[in-house]
Amino acid sequence: MNESNEKNAFDTSREHLANERTFLSWIRTSIALMGFGFVIVKFTLFLKEISLLVDANGMPSKGFSAMIGVIMVALGVILSILAFLQYKKHERQLNNNAFHSASLLSLFMMLIMLVGGIILIVYLLSSL
Repeated sequence: MNESNEKNAFDTSREHLANERTFLSWIRTSIALMGFGFVIVKFTLFLKEISLLVDANGMPSKGFSAMIGVIMVALGVILSILAFLQYKKHERQLNNNAFHSASLLSLFMMLIMLVGGIILIVYLLSSL
């Protein structure tokens, strides 16, 4: 009987650790989104400064790169909040031995990436 309790405790701790690893993976993804968005915004500012130095008479063209970078940072923040909420939900379910694997977060990220990819493709094709 003692061996069964030890195995059950080991399985439970393994499930909780897997939940934490998944949470940390989502956090890494959100940090990557925020970092990439930050780089896009800073690079856009750099390009505007360079264009002002090269062509002092003209105004720099309006692009959507800075807006895309800001949106990516915002999505990273939203993703980290949703990841924490999912982590807490799964933690409660694991503690109650009633785990149900329905991930709204994965669906949200897939839709965001799909819409973002389509928008970027249209933007890049229009600039050719």
